[in-house]
Amino acid sequence: MLLKVKKFFARYRYLSGNVFALSLVSLLNDTSSEIIYPLLPTFLALTLGASPFYIGVIEGVAESVASVLKLFSGYLSDKFDKRKFPVFLGYALSSVVRPLLAFVGSWQAVFAVRLTDRIGKGIRGAPRDAILADSVAPEKRGLAFGFNRAADHLGAVIGPIIAFILLSYLAQNPEKPTAQDYSQVFLFASIPVVLGLFVIIFFVKEEKREPHETQEKLTPIKLSLNEFDGNFKRFLITIALFTLSNSTDAFLLLRAEQSGVAPAVLPLLWMTLHFSKVIFSLIGGDLSDKFGRKTLIFTGWIIYALVYGGFAFVNSAWQAGVLFIIYGIYFGLTEGVEKALVADLVSKEKRGTAYGFYNLAFSITVLPASIIFGALWTYYGASTAFLFSAIISICAAILLLSVQTKNSIQPQ
Repeated sequence: MLLKVKKFFARYRYLSGNVFALSLVSLLNDTSSEIIYPLLPTFLALTLGASPFYIGVIEGVAESVASVLKLFSGYLSDKFDKRKFPVFLGYALSSVVRPLLAFVGSWQAVFAVRLTDRIGKGIRGAPRDAILADSVAPEKRGLAFGFNRAADHLGAVIGPIIAFILLSYLAQNPEKPTAQDYSQVFLFASIPVVLGLFVIIFFVKEEKREPHETQEKLTPIKLSLNEFDGNFKRFLITIALFTLSNSTDAFLLLRAEQSGVAPAVLPLLWMTLHFSKVIFSLIGGDLSDKFGRKTLIFTGWIIYALVYGGFAFVNSAWQAGVLFIIYGIYFGLTEGVEKALVADLVSKEKRGTAYGFYNLAFSITVLPASIIFGALWTYYGASTAFLFSAIISICAAILLLSVQTKNSIQPQ
């Protein structure tokens, strides 16, 4: 058994320096982000008086804007053959705005901060994924993206632990934190992401184009879906449909609190989810290199439907905890695998633009997803909202079966 574990982790020694550097940056950034995120729904609902509908608007608009910006940042990184600078700029913007949550007094102010933070995510996302895809051989893409997502989620394990410790020691009553208690925790959030900026400067390397690739650049890359084949477009439609079921995870945290999880324990529940994501991201990325991306994604989306069906009827803290652990399996089987599949389906010089359109597919339905979910919860109850999402995700999984993968087609 020990020999198998050692053999599994030995494969990661052959990943490039860029993969390790960007994974460390992801770890530091998510440590920063996840100090804040698990506390935010309760902070909005209990301290600032925001309804589930407005929580959905805040997170939906923020993520939608981020996804749209990924389209343009990815395209520009292809056009000018520069990926490192937008990656640095995106992380820098997030490091500046996150501490401002310590000074907000309304849900509208939280919205402005979250929107700016997500703009930073939009600037850096597609160029970073293009660097990762360019830095490894095709047969190791799943491994590389899985490792990157695992590092990202490890940061999301560390962040809630820090949030829990800070809230437990800084708040006079951790069971009912005040606005001032939350503010003190939020102030710590920029420290890890600032450290990540130094990693980008000194350890992330811009890949030089080979002579034969510069010839390909003579044909200008256009910001148009006509640059891609019908199979890739079908994949984007499938992603957009699934995202309609995939509202903000803030609703899961709110549902957990309703089922009996204390506010001070929410960061630990969030940490448990991300620990599950770490394990299954490593497993999922590796399995996708062996058994195919589509099989893993399909399985993950079905698990997602089952989890949301479970949240429709959850009525105790332990049940919420089990569902959060299973939810991590869905992420491990899909997040990095979907990004590896994008790289499989398009040519190298178009990858930044392809990742931009991949994220645009999210942006088309991520805002309606959170708004619809929040409205269903507000007017018809949480169970209706969760069952609606489960049904949509099953429909998307069925549509995914029509997408051809690298086993049956060659990248264009």
